Amino acid sequence: MAIVGAGIGGLVAAIELARRGLAVTVFERAGAPGGKLRALAIGDARIDSGPTVFTMRGVFDELFEGAGSSFEAEVAPEPLEVLARHAWTGGARLDLFADLERTIDAVGDFAGAREAEAYRGFAHRARAIHATLDATFMRQSRPSLPGLVRRIGPHRMGALAGISPFVTLWRALGTHFRDERLRQLFGRYATYCGSSPFEAPATLMLVAHVEREGVWALPGGMRRLVDALVRLGERHGVRFRCGEEVAEISVGRAGASGVRLRSGETVEAEAVVSNADISALGSGLFGRAAARAADATPPARRSLSACTWSLVAETDGFPLAHHNVFFSDDYAAEFAALRQGRLPPDPTVYLCAPDRSDPGRADGAPERLFLIVNAPADGDLRAYPREDIEPCETRTFRRLKRCGLNVRRRPESTVVTTPETFARLFPGTGGALYGPASHGWMASFRRPGSRSRVPRLYLTGGSTHPGPGVPMAAISGLLAASSLAADLASTRTSRPAAMPGGMSTRSATTGAPASR
Repeated sequence: MAIVGAGIGGLVAAIELARRGLAVTVFERAGAPGGKLRALAIGDARIDSGPTVFTMRGVFDELFEGAGSSFEAEVAPEPLEVLARHAWTGGARLDLFADLERTIDAVGDFAGAREAEAYRGFAHRARAIHATLDATFMRQSRPSLPGLVRRIGPHRMGALAGISPFVTLWRALGTHFRDERLRQLFGRYATYCGSSPFEAPATLMLVAHVEREGVWALPGGMRRLVDALVRLGERHGVRFRCGEEVAEISVGRAGASGVRLRSGETVEAEAVVSNADISALGSGLFGRAAARAADATPPARRSLSACTWSLVAETDGFPLAHHNVFFSDDYAAEFAALRQGRLPPDPTVYLCAPDRSDPGRADGAPERLFLIVNAPADGDLRAYPREDIEPCETRTFRRLKRCGLNVRRRPESTVVTTPETFARLFPGTGGALYGPASHGWMASFRRPGSRSRVPRLYLTGGSTHPGPGVPMAAISGLLAASSLAADLASTRTSRPAAMPGGMSTRSATTGAPASR
């Protein structure tokens, strides 16, 4: 089996297929596995500069246990007491905690008893939405409304109505909270899938429940997860070929039949799993035949991109937690600017301060920071020269200061990433970091499932069902592996033993066996 891309979805699919006795090789154009889970080096410091929030630990507990290992032993995740710290202009702050009652008390101290009870009702609704959709939709290989209705069953039509697909998240939050800051806080969950709370469905309230079930810090950062997945795959015989770009997914009469590398080498395979963005497939970056597998996402339907700052700096004036959010004064204006293709005039800033989870950290010492502000996904349509980024940078750090945080930074200890950079890192996306945006009630059903329109070509990753985010990408990898294995079993009269080495390979130019 050939897997194109070593992001989380590709790594999980590789492990699942290999543990079922299939020979698997993963091809990755970058020099190391991980996909969007990247880390940047500034001096001796390595800074997570992609996804930083780890939730739904149970997905990985099950994966490692099924592969004969232990996620706890391999990764040793540490639960966070404070899920995230939120701040507004003038010093207002609100922490969300893993403990529900403690969070209710915090909301009451922040906004009054009425809003505290409103939060209790909101938490109950978010839990109910998650319970309705977890097994019936998120863990199914093919998203469809009829399939969802069938799995929920006629006796639970009330639960189906309760997921609120026809109401925007922002509007639904208004039925719970009078305090605009709380609508802002929980509306931000739409950005977890690169979307606007003013256009995304209220169904995304389930993110609040997922987060409240637990947020963990990984010792050594998110790369620890990647390293553990690679080790687990290698123990089951998965071969990783990094720095090897796939130029084309080969398609024959029976469907996908292998890959051709940029070097010219042709690799035959019984089936192929693509961990690339669906737009890379649909736009023909892997060949015209493979382009039939999925539709490219039009620019108007792309999810958000970002401008990010990875830096080592000294801070004061604000007690940072591991995860922090500094909110803009006008949320509607922020998303209106993004919709118009502009960087926000007053951005909301997410700041990850991983060293705050280190009990041995000295107060006032330089620390690793990672900042994100939302940006349009137009990195393939416009350049982002320094003179355009500098005003955004000024507004970003001004937002921090207005919330009480001073950051003393130096240019030589800062790395800036723009939508243009993300478009180069992830071809075909335009810099969109979450696949298609989750706008409108049909958005989730439009995401392709694990079986593509090309036989023997399977899809995984954040642009596919069930959506973006580390645990969701992992679920997509499980679904792709399960679909492939089931289809393979149905076409074989007997199951052959796995062959060492993984695949038949032949040079594209000479026909001689290629090196392995």
